[in-house]
Amino acid sequence: MHIEPRGEGHRVHYAIADPGAFIAPGGALDRETHARAVTVYMPDAKIPLHPPVLSEGAASLLPGEWRPAVLWTLDLDARGELTGTEVRRAQVRSVSQHTYEDVPEALAPLLQTVGERRLSLERERGGVRLAVPEQEVIQQDGGWTVRYRAGLPSEEYNAQISLLCGMAAAALMLRHGIGILRTQRAPEERDLARLRRTAEALGVDWPADLPYPEFVRTLDPTKANHAAVMHEASRVAHGAGYTAFDGAPPDDPAHWAVAAPYAHATAPLRRLQDRYVSACCLGERPTGLEALPAEMAAGTRRANAVERAVIDLVEAGLLAAREGERFDAVVIDEGLIQLRDPAVRARLATGTPAPGTEVTVRLDRADPATRTVAFSLA
Repeated sequence: MHIEPRGEGHRVHYAIADPGAFIAPGGALDRETHARAVTVYMPDAKIPLHPPVLSEGAASLLPGEWRPAVLWTLDLDARGELTGTEVRRAQVRSVSQHTYEDVPEALAPLLQTVGERRLSLERERGGVRLAVPEQEVIQQDGGWTVRYRAGLPSEEYNAQISLLCGMAAAALMLRHGIGILRTQRAPEERDLARLRRTAEALGVDWPADLPYPEFVRTLDPTKANHAAVMHEASRVAHGAGYTAFDGAPPDDPAHWAVAAPYAHATAPLRRLQDRYVSACCLGERPTGLEALPAEMAAGTRRANAVERAVIDLVEAGLLAAREGERFDAVVIDEGLIQLRDPAVRARLATGTPAPGTEVTVRLDRADPATRTVAFSLA
């Protein structure tokens, strides 16, 4: 990524890896990537979508190396609105690699300005920003543990650049009449009504004239009743999926949470369909689009199952031999509790306090062999 000021706005260059430069359509590698669909991540290993010689070598935009890429040039005005889009294949050389914790001093203010402008536009168009803390497995003191993790501001700003590219990609594909979008239907009124009743029961104020996207921005996950409402709010919308088209655009091309047509476009080394997005945006007409939604759904289910199994295993290992101990927790759903420390979520074996209730629970069982833990009210 490279950002430069242009008058009162900015020009963003965003280089995306181009695995399509190495993969023959219909060949053995192409068939295998369709079977895998996504990279599956674990704390200390991964099952890659592509051979590491590509994903960590020849196709990766490594610092100091010339690599084939799909280069996006995105012009933004003083408000952060997209005013111009160019996408082309190019040879690029990354000059450095950084984490979210060490964003270079020269880039940080530019990234913040663009990110905050895009966040403001997201709010204006009704985009949803739901900051549910994630469970994360990490190494600690020679072992493994879980923690709740909230993103850094730099992650949020970078996510806005990725969203910008994905929205620009969706617009191009709709214009070209071929592509694959990330789509999500709006929630039903009854789902929003249920969430309102939940918020009211938990004592969380939701003014009648405050839209859902604005309401969820007011929730504080450190407060027990807010955490319970946030968990329920995350289930309001229908799950997002992929919609492929060749010819007429989809009847509803929008992604509800993004509040605009959108496409996954920036991670082709770990997500199959992003390679197709690049091709379609470049004006190509790749074959096999119609099978991608089902392939991506299957791959994502496998990856989610592995992620959940890893978390379950670490939770059970972390709590093994602690049966009988008591822990502070909050009920975030019917029978579902969230411990303060360690960062464990589990179901109560008995008793169902109302969501938002702060409770003390007793650990009855922790079995790493079956990846299960069981609690009851103390």
